[in-house]
Amino acid sequence: MHINMCCLFQMKETIMNQEKLAKLQAQVRIGGKGTARRKKKVVHRTATADDKKLQFSLKKLGVNNISGIEEVNMFTNQGTVIHFNNPKVQASLAANTFTITGHAETKQLTEMLPSILNQLGADSLTSLRRLAEALPKQGTTLPGCPF
Repeated sequence: MHINMCCLFQMKETIMNQEKLAKLQAQVRIGGKGTARRKKKVVHRTATADDKKLQFSLKKLGVNNISGIEEVNMFTNQGTVIHFNNPKVQASLAANTFTITGHAETKQLTEMLPSILNQLGADSLTSLRRLAEALPKQGTTLPGCPF
């Protein structure tokens, strides 16, 4: 009989522990049913907060606005061009820092021809030659190119 009382006491204790655990779990849950249990709510950063921090850091570096720039083209190794139309350009020569902000579009080099020819460097000219050699094989022509 002594063994049965001991088992009964242990069963009551486990039932009590399960009730306590259920209460604690209910307190920890932030959202509704099916959400993760977290003790504190995680606040995600917004893009505007990151932009403000970036502008503050640039202000510390002493960047100045450069006006009169209508477009910026960055040539990649893959033969594409990152094109900014009416960008905001800032520079700090002392910190060797240049920033370009605005709406960027990634375009193929062929889409930017012939207006981009005067901006091409030696590396880009070789990729343009390779591109010009490959296009007649495909049966297409470059815009503004007579051959």
